[in-house]
Amino acid sequence: MTHNINSLRKFWKGKKVFLTGHTGFKGSWFSIFLNLLGAKVAGYSLKPKINPNLYDLAKLNKIIYKNIFGDIRDYSKLKKSIKNFSPDFIVHMAAQPLVKESYICPKYTYEVNTLGTVNILNILYELKFIKSALIITTDKVYFNNNKKNYYKENDLLGGIDPYSNSKSCAELAVNSFNHSFFKKKNIFVATARAGNVIGGGDFSKDRILPDYFRSLLKNKRLILRSPNSIRPWQHVMDPLYGYLSLLMKLYKKKLIVKDSFNFGPNKSSNKSVNDVINLINKDFNNSVKIIKNAYSSKNYHESKILMLNSLKSKKILNWKTKYNLEKSIKLTSFWFKEFFAKKNILKVTQDQIINYFH
Repeated sequence: MTHNINSLRKFWKGKKVFLTGHTGFKGSWFSIFLNLLGAKVAGYSLKPKINPNLYDLAKLNKIIYKNIFGDIRDYSKLKKSIKNFSPDFIVHMAAQPLVKESYICPKYTYEVNTLGTVNILNILYELKFIKSALIITTDKVYFNNNKKNYYKENDLLGGIDPYSNSKSCAELAVNSFNHSFFKKKNIFVATARAGNVIGGGDFSKDRILPDYFRSLLKNKRLILRSPNSIRPWQHVMDPLYGYLSLLMKLYKKKLIVKDSFNFGPNKSSNKSVNDVINLINKDFNNSVKIIKNAYSSKNYHESKILMLNSLKSKKILNWKTKYNLEKSIKLTSFWFKEFFAKKNILKVTQDQIINYFH
């Protein structure tokens, strides 16, 4: 790791970051992280849809420089908000992030994930003064043949389910704008593809660890629909640090035609859903009864194997994952134990961010 938290503060103090999706799980963590570094964050997002949620628990409305509740599809409001804030960076995280939901609402998924990204790109094109932007997509953008290979940034794109496909379309839009417009204007835009991110404060629907904690709270059985599916699990701080490293490179204009970056875990953290649940259940004295393959998910396509090659990020950004799966699970368990004990959630999260650099 090339930076400590003090060197990061020297760079980020006073920098203005326009962050879409700041009320989501990763967006809330990133808002807290940037705030710790002294950056001024303007968040643009829908209000949180689930309760509880990290944004409200950590009272982020009190520490974020500017909160804007708006829809990423509202072009005029989005453009006006960005222009008025005049940021140094745009980080685009706003998304419809769930595979199952994308089958229920495919049109909405494409409007948010693909056209929402196009809105950001076109605003960059029209305003011209913002020179650095990062578009967050997903590890699911790759055409997946369910073989145990590690996907590289130049591999074929093409997710099958609407969520994955809408994010693939967003990647293609970024590539088009980069080569058609941005590289001529010295506007630096990259995409980031992370693995299955875990950590304290994720209460999303249809995600395995939030489902586990809901089962724990309600003393209900946990149903695993795909216990043998292999995913690249990683603690939320690993990709967030990767995003910061990438943004700093973009700002210093040290990236020319390096448009997309994988941020995945080490090979040892590519584990099955069943492995992950067994690990976290141990931390809670095996309190949750697990039922495997209790119902069919044939109506929804989900890849069985998904792993990332992050060599490009290691070479160009000098980035590497810090936490293995066991450490990531321990940190997540600790966060939720503090949540159950009604501790100060902002401080718990800030402490985990600071400890990441120790």
